[in-house]
Amino acid sequence: MINIAVLGYGTVGSGVVEVINTNHDSINKKAGEEINIKYVLDLRDFPGDPVQEKIVHDFETVINDPEIKIIVEVLGGIEPAYSFVKRALESGRSVCTSNKELVAKHGVELLEIARSKDINFLFEASCGGGIPIIRPLNSSLTADEIDEITGILNGTTNYIMTKMSADGSDFDEVLKDAQEKGYAERNPEADVEGYDACRKIAILSSLAFGRFVDYEDVYTEGITKITADDIKYAKKMGTSIKLLATSKKVGDGFYAMVSPVMIDGSNPLFSVNGVFNAIFVHGNVLGDAMFYGSGAGKLPTASAVVADVVDAAKHLNRNIMMNWSSKKLELMDISQVEERFFVRMKGSVAADGQKVKELFGDAAFVEVDDLEGEFAFVTGVMTEAAYQEKAQHADGIISMIRARF
Repeated sequence: MINIAVLGYGTVGSGVVEVINTNHDSINKKAGEEINIKYVLDLRDFPGDPVQEKIVHDFETVINDPEIKIIVEVLGGIEPAYSFVKRALESGRSVCTSNKELVAKHGVELLEIARSKDINFLFEASCGGGIPIIRPLNSSLTADEIDEITGILNGTTNYIMTKMSADGSDFDEVLKDAQEKGYAERNPEADVEGYDACRKIAILSSLAFGRFVDYEDVYTEGITKITADDIKYAKKMGTSIKLLATSKKVGDGFYAMVSPVMIDGSNPLFSVNGVFNAIFVHGNVLGDAMFYGSGAGKLPTASAVVADVVDAAKHLNRNIMMNWSSKKLELMDISQVEERFFVRMKGSVAADGQKVKELFGDAAFVEVDDLEGEFAFVTGVMTEAAYQEKAQHADGIISMIRARF
């Protein structure tokens, strides 16, 4: 029997308990031993819930019990999660977590402790909820050199963009709907400003490229400035606007960014809608691969956490190597990244089209019948720096969205 402790009985923690109880026999068979939840740590009590007999309120009870071999951290946030996880690893217990904030900020240090103790720090659920992506990057794709990862990594923002597109609604209206349905937090800043996706792409990039990508170095832009009028243009053009997190090798350099991007039907992420997530990976041997599924939610995320518990149980005293070095990967300045740009501008094609062409070169123009006094155009490929320089000399720009088609 392998005794485990679950830190936190919130949405994911209760899901972990439910998954282990529901699939008890098959999980034990895959682990090779019985997985037994001995403790569940939470500040609250849960009268009437069978879990109450396992509830403890003090982490010392968990850390001082030599029978506990694996600790599941699903508290979220940095503290007390970091302190608890570090102590657990230092005491020789493997840790499984869904906490992307913890992994993005302290992953290098915690992986190093796990290596030194011949145990494991596993975090499959930190980047794609129920989508398996960490394990494929760490084992299945090791023969490849990954040169690009692009993903829809946040279910809240993808739901909002899908709903805005379907209904023609404004951002604020759809955000309120998402909050009422439980898809968005009361304070949605981490999702809608792109911070959640930023942490996830930093983790995935660190694994794919083998060096530490600091999430604070990743250029990040959210969806709060996307309007119903932007959606009208996208529909007219047969395109869709998604919040994409991208890391890519360009020559000898690497860049990483999170921003809204306009894509068309040729892009495999075009039809990923609602709260679903998808991660596109390109390797120099494999070519294209895509991982798709529920990117959040109680049971999908818990399923990924429990898969890590099984892995940890099968490797109790043997470290699973992770291709994540403590050496930092220096990212290119975003100004050197090349994109096309969708630009809305006051005026009309008839009156201002020639000036746009003189400034931006070849441009594809778009007009929407019920948007008077403005038009839009899509530039050719140019660097961010070149776009910004040209935009300074253009009067009447309303907004810009990057375009990849």
